Amino acid sequence: MKRIIVASLLLLVGLTAVHGAEPATARKLSLPDVPFRYSESTLPEHVQHSLVRLDNTPADNPISDEGATLGRVLFYDPTLSANSTTSCASCHQQKFAFTDGVKVSTGFEGREVTRNSMSLVNLRYYQRGKFFWDERAESLEEQVLMPIENPVEMGHDLYKLTRQLAEDPIYPPLFESAFGDASVTRERIAKALSQFLRSITSFQSRYDVGLAQVRSPRDPFPNFSDEENLGKDQFFGRALCADCHLPEHDKKQWAVFQLSRPGNNGIDSNLPGDDVGVAERSGKEADRGLFKPSTLRNLDVTGPYMHDGRFHTVDQVIEHYNWSVRPHENLDSRLQDFMANGMALPEVEKVALAKFLSTLTDEQMLTDERYSDPFAP
Repeated sequence: MKRIIVASLLLLVGLTAVHGAEPATARKLSLPDVPFRYSESTLPEHVQHSLVRLDNTPADNPISDEGATLGRVLFYDPTLSANSTTSCASCHQQKFAFTDGVKVSTGFEGREVTRNSMSLVNLRYYQRGKFFWDERAESLEEQVLMPIENPVEMGHDLYKLTRQLAEDPIYPPLFESAFGDASVTRERIAKALSQFLRSITSFQSRYDVGLAQVRSPRDPFPNFSDEENLGKDQFFGRALCADCHLPEHDKKQWAVFQLSRPGNNGIDSNLPGDDVGVAERSGKEADRGLFKPSTLRNLDVTGPYMHDGRFHTVDQVIEHYNWSVRPHENLDSRLQDFMANGMALPEVEKVALAKFLSTLTDEQMLTDERYSDPFAP
């Protein structure tokens, strides 16, 4: 690792001499001598079976330890933006389960983007394999490159970026380790970033600990308080949350807490000026107001919520489903009854539901060194 750090310093000195800029501080890259084991599955036994068929990893881009290591460096490197100020991690921070804690993010020149930053946790297990709120990316490999060239987000040119990375002494050794030679291409950048993102999984919450001790999520969890078990009863029973967020929970799919396809949840009524979601890409009236779902895992740290970040707290989200679902021609059929009565949860049950949702937070993932910034301050 020392060789990479020194080489980075030489590069920066050279760039200073060429462009007449102020002397730059060398970037320090801290990586383990032996790569982290990104390729090894760490899934708990109670979720392994249900996740196999949801895996969207393509046959030509399996996760390797070296590929994900390169992806981790790329993910945290601000030089992937046009002015070297903004990295992927700027809008997807580990402590927020790879969101950023604000309503909408700002790009490399300080301009706001149009939608809230989604969590990047468990992307591997979104079976449709399409990404962004409007699912305009057909694969994760396609998605990871789009923010780099987006004129608001990172504003770089991928052709220029490949030449830039090839001339940065940090990268040729990493590309060679990942792909067998030092050639830098847009396809390899996409593959490495995708490998790193697919490695970010979250199945070590208190919910997972409890689920491993019982036969069904409907059983009382021994590690839960009475209030948390009451909230779990609401989620799987009266409130019918599981019908949407675990759409196949009766088939032992109790893991991802994410809808299987885009939907409309009644936050808007299809008025002029409303974000049309998937229809922006497809042009179909049936797709107006439909958005790719985000996971409920780590909900405590991923707010603000919804595609536009309109709700700041989990309580506000619950209150929406409790009383405020709006009419829309494409409203999810499972929410039709809510138009009249909502969930109508009393206060005690509503608070308990929020307590249960807190048990989906994976504290270990939020601090896991494998997913952390490899550039030393």
